[in-house]
Amino acid sequence: MHAKNIFFIYAIGSLFFCTIISLIYSNTIQIDHRLFSPNTTTMAAAIPETFYISHGSPTLSIDDSLPARHFLKSFQQKCFSPKPKAILIISGHWETSEPAVNAFSGPSDTIYDFYNFPEQMYRLKYPAPGSPDLANRVKGLLLKSGFETVHVDKKRGLDHGAWVPLMLMYPEADIPVVQLSVQTNKDGAHHYRMGQALRPLKDDGVMIVGSGAATHNLRNMNRDGRKTVDKWAEEFDSWVKDALAEGRYEDLNKYEEKAPNAKMAHPWPDHFYPLHVAMGAAGENTTGQLIHHSWTHGTLSYASYKFAAK
Repeated sequence: MHAKNIFFIYAIGSLFFCTIISLIYSNTIQIDHRLFSPNTTTMAAAIPETFYISHGSPTLSIDDSLPARHFLKSFQQKCFSPKPKAILIISGHWETSEPAVNAFSGPSDTIYDFYNFPEQMYRLKYPAPGSPDLANRVKGLLLKSGFETVHVDKKRGLDHGAWVPLMLMYPEADIPVVQLSVQTNKDGAHHYRMGQALRPLKDDGVMIVGSGAATHNLRNMNRDGRKTVDKWAEEFDSWVKDALAEGRYEDLNKYEEKAPNAKMAHPWPDHFYPLHVAMGAAGENTTGQLIHHSWTHGTLSYASYKFAAK
């Protein structure tokens, strides 16, 4: 009887040990699978940095006189050399009342959402693959963080706020791209929270890029060839640069109250809110580091930033 009891205890113990090992192994595999690309066995490297790119005018796609064009063409060499597993880009040219993400299957359509520009611009293509899997992950993270409704658009391609900078940064168009909309009926803090919700994507090798303009008042652009910068534009641009360098993200979330000439610099907030998403996704103890700065028309700033650890 004593021997049977010992055997029984041994059997139960062995079964318990095997069950624990099996669960640990199963969970490990489940976690690791998120980090693997469907077409490779190489684990995706995390991307701790996020970026905000001022894309300015659509002519950035063809005008070699623009310094920002040369900056973006050298992005891989000078700013970030590892190849992302995928890119999530937030463009100021897609406005929705509630968050929306595109889930295009196959090569993305190129949207020409600009008018009366040189004909050659309408022949440009950026057929980067979409990623429904990433789109669903974005949706899931936003819902989990308290955003009540997130729409998935399976037909929308990439607007020029996405494809113009990306065709310069990654001309091979071989990295999956997903686009997220902005809500101009909300505020900067709303978009900052969106970025916070999306932070886990960085661990999966997804690059998060906001695409807009540091200043964006098209009605007050100087078209007379002057190279001087208007005072209101310079003051706002400098305030943003200093606030980001000091990590004063809460001030940025309340920029309409805190910044000089905020309404003049951004009569409509569509091109500024992508900065808040990139800023929120950056994480704690980070700052916005200026990686490019140039002007056109005396009021249009191409200031671009990398968010990284202090």
